[in-house]
Amino acid sequence: MQHNDPSQELAHIRGLMERSTRFLSLSGLSGVIAGVVALGGATLARFHINEALAPDTDALTYGTARGEALFTDLRMTLITDAGLVLFVALLGAFWFTWRRSRKTGQYLWDASARRLMLNMLVPLSVGGIFCLALFFYGLPGLVAPATLVFYGLALFNASKYTLDEIRWLGVSELLLGIVALFWLEAGLLFWAIGFGVLHIFYGGLMYLRHERGAEDNA
Repeated sequence: MQHNDPSQELAHIRGLMERSTRFLSLSGLSGVIAGVVALGGATLARFHINEALAPDTDALTYGTARGEALFTDLRMTLITDAGLVLFVALLGAFWFTWRRSRKTGQYLWDASARRLMLNMLVPLSVGGIFCLALFFYGLPGLVAPATLVFYGLALFNASKYTLDEIRWLGVSELLLGIVALFWLEAGLLFWAIGFGVLHIFYGGLMYLRHERGAEDNA
């Protein structure tokens, strides 16, 4: 009669419980791709800002307080740029996470994934509306810090339903956004660090910790 090791039994039970309550198929490579795309979008945004505005333009209003007509075109360009970055990043996240979910045998849209998305979408939706209001009232300099803060809140809020690295990514985004609130001149730089560098760093860390070993053993 074969006797199973109690520690292995407990580890197996713990793994089953985690899989039922946490979405563990989130791919680190999706974070890396999102970071690369964000850095490209930030570079493009910096180019358009330099082309449209004078170097001494107010960092909070981008000149809207003086009624500069150029800001209207710039605003649409920046919103379009951000939309494209978001679309490509989400597409990459879906592809790599779907591929990982197939390898781990976890459904892409199970109960844990739904809880994860719900806890992310509420802060993100409120943050998106808030940022549009900042544009509407002529305060674009606050958009970059606000996106970092709301994104950090969304990640921290949803982190209990996925990998632990997401919690620390959320905390890092929050801290970066708070610093950026008091350094508006470098808002785009902080945005690039938060959505670009931090995504690449934590995405790579997630891949090394949770995916590379599994792929080597496959």
